Amino acid sequence: MNVVTTPVPLAGYTTLRLGGPASVFLEAAKSTEVIEAVRAADRAGEPLLVLGGGSNLVIGDEGFDGTVVRIATRGRGHDPLGDGLVRLTVEAGENWDDVVADAVANDLGGLEALSGIPGLVGATPVQNVGAYGVEVADLLLSVDLLDRRSGQVRQVSTAELGLGYRTSVLKGTDDAVVLRVSFALRTGGQSAPVRYAELANTLGVELGARVPAALVREAVLALRTGKGMVLDPEDHDTWSAGSFFTNPIVAEADLPRVLSLIHARLGPEVKVPQYPGGAGKVKLSAAWLIERAGFLRGHEAADGRVSLSHKHTLALTNRGKADTEDLLTLAREVRDGVRAAFEVELHPEPVFVGCSL
Repeated sequence: MNVVTTPVPLAGYTTLRLGGPASVFLEAAKSTEVIEAVRAADRAGEPLLVLGGGSNLVIGDEGFDGTVVRIATRGRGHDPLGDGLVRLTVEAGENWDDVVADAVANDLGGLEALSGIPGLVGATPVQNVGAYGVEVADLLLSVDLLDRRSGQVRQVSTAELGLGYRTSVLKGTDDAVVLRVSFALRTGGQSAPVRYAELANTLGVELGARVPAALVREAVLALRTGKGMVLDPEDHDTWSAGSFFTNPIVAEADLPRVLSLIHARLGPEVKVPQYPGGAGKVKLSAAWLIERAGFLRGHEAADGRVSLSHKHTLALTNRGKADTEDLLTLAREVRDGVRAAFEVELHPEPVFVGCSL
């Protein structure tokens, strides 16, 4: 285990390239090292930040006054489940897109619509990562956790994780550390049913169709690249935390009021994108609301140090010279603007450390 006891800037470990220093920085290459480091910090009563790929993370300019444990574990394994299914078990420190690419290359279907998402495997059940009609919840079998309250390692099932739209019981708490994750994938090289209209149109198939998983991966990567959602160190539109706001879910009882505000601002004929949001609820499009509230692609703040992506209004981007407070100022401007225009509250998707909205 590599240990650095001088301050380490954390900006280099986040996709936003933002964040102040950590007092102590450890890189754990084995799950036993992760367990040892976390237990040691907990016994000593030290503040602890467990760091993965930094793709869904906003760290304050003051950094983190404590120990940072960066997960760098590696390892994958396959076990047959029967009925054309395979259990894929992956260590938390594996790069997510590498795992998706390898699954597709080995003719395993299910993960392909989640191609191009930055970050590590360990974060996927925490956030219930999803895109293009597929969520980790659809494929997850179990998660091995270090329970920090008991100090014990235990395996939990999907049912115990409380998975919902971009959330789980693991999100917003530091009670447990993900060590490895298991998924159920289908052999034969065919994709999961295509459930997302934009993806179906790109592929030229009907909703619900199955196609070769490799074709879905190729299409998803092209779509994400066009939106600045595939990491590229030369492209500041990808210096982001991905989608900064989740799509808002409103109660059906509140929807008429929201629609009346939209129609008053945009005209009675405008069509408002709406999706099922669960019992008695409707999901709206955050990107659509942001744009209609007057925040277009490339909208700048802080003298151009931060802006909305020029490719997608859901991404807040660092243009190269920003600090975290610049980003938060822009996030507040967008959130407050949507609230003022439509009385809809946008909620941030990333995890905040040492800062808040």
